[in-house]
Amino acid sequence: MNQVLNFNVGLLGHVDSGKTSLAKALSTTASTASFDKNPQSQERGITLDLGFSSFAVPIPKHLEGKGYETLQFTLVDCPGHASLIKTVIGGAQIIDLMILVIDITKGIQTQTAECLIIGEITCDKMLIVLNKIDLLKPESKLQQIEKMSKRLRKTLQNTKFAEAPMVSVAAVPGGAEVGQNQSEGIQTLIDFLMNLTYIPTRSEDGDFIFAVDHCFSIRGQGTVMTGTVLSGSIGINDTIEIPELKIQKKVKSMQIFKKAVSKAKQGDRVGICVTQFDPKQLERGLLCTPKSIVAINACVVALQRIKYFKSSCESKSKIHVTAGHHTILGRATFFSLPKSSSAETALDRINFDFDREYLYESDLPSNDSSDTPAKDYFALIEFEKAVSYPHNTIIIGSRLDTDIHIH
Repeated sequence: MNQVLNFNVGLLGHVDSGKTSLAKALSTTASTASFDKNPQSQERGITLDLGFSSFAVPIPKHLEGKGYETLQFTLVDCPGHASLIKTVIGGAQIIDLMILVIDITKGIQTQTAECLIIGEITCDKMLIVLNKIDLLKPESKLQQIEKMSKRLRKTLQNTKFAEAPMVSVAAVPGGAEVGQNQSEGIQTLIDFLMNLTYIPTRSEDGDFIFAVDHCFSIRGQGTVMTGTVLSGSIGINDTIEIPELKIQKKVKSMQIFKKAVSKAKQGDRVGICVTQFDPKQLERGLLCTPKSIVAINACVVALQRIKYFKSSCESKSKIHVTAGHHTILGRATFFSLPKSSSAETALDRINFDFDREYLYESDLPSNDSSDTPAKDYFALIEFEKAVSYPHNTIIIGSRLDTDIHIH
């Protein structure tokens, strides 16, 4: 049996940088939610939701002998519009590698910078795609590409992506309206992707947790919930729970990009079909092993301040808290633990211990506060309403109502 390695690649970038066109140029199989099928997306000409598509290649040489014969890239096309940043955060938390798509005629734009920040939090590998090179003057194309590459390298020098490779492409030469010309640079992009691919740490053990991003009904079949397996595995006839609704259902059937399967594991993109469930009850959310996720009103998190956020972070202030596809308001109270010179591991320090004494912090110091003693920072986050988050979830705190032109 052909063993397939599924590798999730996020396409992020500023609105109209050509992410969806790039996904089309790369993909051979589209899911039920891809390429701006949303009527509003088609009407407005921008991506409004997460889109999913895929293509497969032979396993690259550096991954041979690892038990896989085929490498499948699942592309997660994230919207670039500022008002949809919550959707981007949700999409970024299910990817193994990030492609940052940049319109070479525009360079770094506001949402490009936001996507870089999200990428630094959620993944370790990035590939930069300089799109729309067909719009450059032919006589100076190479010089313009080189100039933009140098500008980007300077911008990235203080990030984890300082050495990220860059590829120049024209996903749709002549523009989407023409769309007849052959794409340029796509095979080179695929070669780079294959070289960057690794085998993610995945396990079938533990509770099944699944991030649902679309939910819809199919006449005569039931309701399909599509998404990504975050942990564990799932099989046909297994019982699953929708923790927010406290509803349990049996898995009737499953498909991975239109192919019927009997099992799905961590990292897989899959559609799960159940019966007698109204899709209007769930747009986005989680599925899980019954009783494995409980509703909470507050949580304690170990935290790091994002170095690019220059505003004050005061205790008791309200922030937007995003975990997976859910964003909710919460009140954050900060406290700290002085870093010990003992043999404590980093994991020991960030594990909250009710028996230790912590220091209350009236505000969270900025990263460039050189006179601030070395500490590990934590926050108690009290949510406006109960939420269902798995244990050890990455959460992102933000102020989505901030004027982007101030910071």
